[in-house]
Amino acid sequence: MMNPYPLLEAALLENHPAEKCRLVQQLAAEAVGGSFTRSDSKALDFRLAGHPEKPELVPPIELVQRKMTTPQGYGALLHSICHIEFNAINLALDAAYRFRTLPDEFIADWIRVAKEEAEHFCLMRARLQHFGYDYGDFEAHGQLWEMAYKTAFDPLLRMALVPRVLEARGLDVTPGIRAKVAQRGDTETCEVLDIIYRDEVGHVQIGNAWYRRLCEERGLEPTALFRNLLARYDLFIFRGYVNLEARERAGFSAFELAMLEDFEKSMRLPKQKTAP
Repeated sequence: MMNPYPLLEAALLENHPAEKCRLVQQLAAEAVGGSFTRSDSKALDFRLAGHPEKPELVPPIELVQRKMTTPQGYGALLHSICHIEFNAINLALDAAYRFRTLPDEFIADWIRVAKEEAEHFCLMRARLQHFGYDYGDFEAHGQLWEMAYKTAFDPLLRMALVPRVLEARGLDVTPGIRAKVAQRGDTETCEVLDIIYRDEVGHVQIGNAWYRRLCEERGLEPTALFRNLLARYDLFIFRGYVNLEARERAGFSAFELAMLEDFEKSMRLPKQKTAP
């Protein structure tokens, strides 16, 4: 059995993308079997996970909007997917590293997710390089990791807001992106997007399963809690197209999705003023 934490920490804090991916592959290979020893060491508290000097991180509103019909615009699109996958590596590593009271299967699940996210990053980076660009050539935002930092104190909160909200949005947007890529005749990138889409259903499913398990252990009703968390953090599921079929395969029930849609509609209604 291995103690996963030294290698998890090294991979999580590694700045160089290629070396981070290599460490993740090593971690996944050594973690085969899913049984771990535990040390008394505590998880480090750090503001940012390891990332290269570039891309420069800016607020989302400051990102330059480029037309996908131009070579630079298409490169920016592929770069944005690369950036999502790079952040997803850190998110999965941090889940396995940070929440040390959870069972071995939790660690094993998120190491496996990290391995697949690293594969996604490498595949999409190769497509980006094919078009003459590389990771870091465009600006990006840090919202995905920001949510990880906000939920670092509670695995239930992390499972609720990262896999079930932020990562699940990929299930909604990937089919549309793939359709645009297909229009350009870029079949190789379509194949990469198909791999990402297939695996992301499984990743959200893992997050859903652990969310429900943690709710059950704490005696909490999952849908009611999720509604409260969406309101508290000002988050929405039903913003634009929602891929109901993929979300159901990833562990959301049709009943839950219908309830959330009604709840979010009520949240958007203007509040009535009370009479003096």
